[in-house]
Amino acid sequence: MDASTILNRLTSRANHVLEEDEAARTRLTKALAVDGAPLDGLMDAVIDSAGRAKPWRQLMKRIEKHGVREGLAKQREEATERLLQWGFSMSTSMVSNAQRIAEQDGLRRFLSTTDGMEISADETPAEEVAAEPAPEPAPVEIPKPTPAQKRTLAAIEGDNIRLQEFTTGSGIKVMSEKAERPRRDMIEWVIAQGWATADTSRSLFQGQPVTLTTVGEAILAS
Repeated sequence: MDASTILNRLTSRANHVLEEDEAARTRLTKALAVDGAPLDGLMDAVIDSAGRAKPWRQLMKRIEKHGVREGLAKQREEATERLLQWGFSMSTSMVSNAQRIAEQDGLRRFLSTTDGMEISADETPAEEVAAEPAPEPAPVEIPKPTPAQKRTLAAIEGDNIRLQEFTTGSGIKVMSEKAERPRRDMIEWVIAQGWATADTSRSLFQGQPVTLTTVGEAILAS
């Protein structure tokens, strides 16, 4: 792709994500002015939208400073490094954990959206780039789960797992089609590792379905 095409796509996507983040903050601000308004779902939405918006804000600043080609390359490199450097431990603060999970999800979404957006050094026309054979994907090492982690992945795949909060302050619960449900900390752990993801477009009061990512499916199949 040429630089102008990629810039237009990146700018359009960034504007959309940043507008969603601003809208989530506006909804929370308005609710704070209403006595008794339910805030948990709105706060979760702000945390999630902030996580999705962060890499796009950084990208726009990098493009302004370095140009489209170098700015995009630097942002993708940093996003990949941050995902790889995150450890396995979780904080005792639920808010910190939620922010971390949202940021990880935002980085994964950013990398997925910008995958394949490459500008050749000599600005090769788009039709010539499309005619070139795709490079062989680099081999990916599949993590080795413990038996408990693998059971959690199996439950997510087959038991219609969702995270849900029924009343404000009652705490998030793991819901399942089966009586025997995985522990909530195990669900949150595999989400934090990128093996599964919760549908944060829905509020916790509606219930957020949890599904396996491509990595999670590969681990379960191994």
